[in-house]
Amino acid sequence: MKKPLLHALQGHTDGPVPIWLMRQAGRYLPEYRKLREQAGDFLNLCYSPDLAAEVTLQPIKRFGFDAAILFSDILVVPDGLGQKVWFVVGEGPRLEPLGDGKALAKLDPGKMMSKLTPVFETVSRVKSELDDKTALVGFCGAPWTVATYMIAGAGTKEQAPARLWAYKNRDDFSTLIDLLVESSILYLKGQIKAGAEVLQIFDSWAGSLTEGERQAWCLTPIERITQAIKADHPDIPIIGFLRGAPGANVKLAGINAIDGVGIDTACDLEQTRREVQTLKTVQGNLDPIALLAGGASLDAGIDLVLEKLGGGPLVFNLGHGILPDTPIGHVTHLVERVRAYSKENRGV
Repeated sequence: MKKPLLHALQGHTDGPVPIWLMRQAGRYLPEYRKLREQAGDFLNLCYSPDLAAEVTLQPIKRFGFDAAILFSDILVVPDGLGQKVWFVVGEGPRLEPLGDGKALAKLDPGKMMSKLTPVFETVSRVKSELDDKTALVGFCGAPWTVATYMIAGAGTKEQAPARLWAYKNRDDFSTLIDLLVESSILYLKGQIKAGAEVLQIFDSWAGSLTEGERQAWCLTPIERITQAIKADHPDIPIIGFLRGAPGANVKLAGINAIDGVGIDTACDLEQTRREVQTLKTVQGNLDPIALLAGGASLDAGIDLVLEKLGGGPLVFNLGHGILPDTPIGHVTHLVERVRAYSKENRGV
């Protein structure tokens, strides 16, 4: 059988339920923390192919997930465009905020691909190390989510600076989104060329927008990106993930070029089964807090996802990224329980 993740994203249910976790390469692993210290700076780690490849492979070596996801960050795109990006320990990303259209005009997409060459090298190195059952997932941040950081210079409550800019300076904001759409297409195609077999587009702040604004700044840009990818790479599956906007998942599933819909912890699983999983493969949605807690709560959370969604095309994942304090033993238990389900219910 082909790689379980690829099989599931084609809509099949006759193989094992594949499992991987968002942020599976990260701070909960002691081997990651060691390499993070060695790199010194977070962006240095992202741009160091030897180290980034090792970080990407660490959870595969430890847990045997069905996919490795490129270790990088959504903000390498604005960094590649020429916006100053850095990370503050314990606080997160910082950027030199886009104050107006003049700052926007200084961004240079012509230099981005050369800046991101180390990321593509990481993809190539990881692909060469994976076995014939483990898929390689590339990714980017969706234009709306990346734009929120570029405008505010950091993560902000309710993404108010970007929302205000979109309302007051619609032409400039549209220009920024267009730039990020085209940059994301180039970036994702570069990852495919380097060896990525699946793509995921993260719109982590989709939930902060009204329905009309979400269509304009989230769904339409994602559709443009995915259509452009599929025009050149029709066999590459693409997963879309809108965090905090469960009502938009049906629209996301309706995008022809989307193969999988990532669901967060706010999603009603029965409704998801009826309205989303009948259209596309679903990915999700165990609560990362349940994984942190372990015990009976973890088992109940795993079993609920499998009970509600295991009869259809499913990729088991979290509803968002794994938390840094998550015990390693809980992750091992999660993988074993999902594997046992596939053996008992799918015979594989």
